[in-house]
Amino acid sequence: MPTTHTFRVDGMHCASCSMLIDETLEDLPGVATSHTSVKNARTTVELDTTATTTEQVTAAITELGYQAELLAP
Repeated sequence: MPTTHTFRVDGMHCASCSMLIDETLEDLPGVATSHTSVKNARTTVELDTTATTTEQVTAAITELGYQAELLAP
């Protein structure tokens, strides 16, 4: 069952950055949705952690060139 996880994402500059993050994360198994806000420097992900871990989400964002950190619920 998907749960909501929010990540702080630093290094975004425009809407293209947020779209790239969302498209990348939504390609991961277990990610139902991803919504990224450049203004708030946040990505909110509906995630089934039995398919993809929060660490894998953080790694995917980092591989795109941004700094990511899981925020406490």
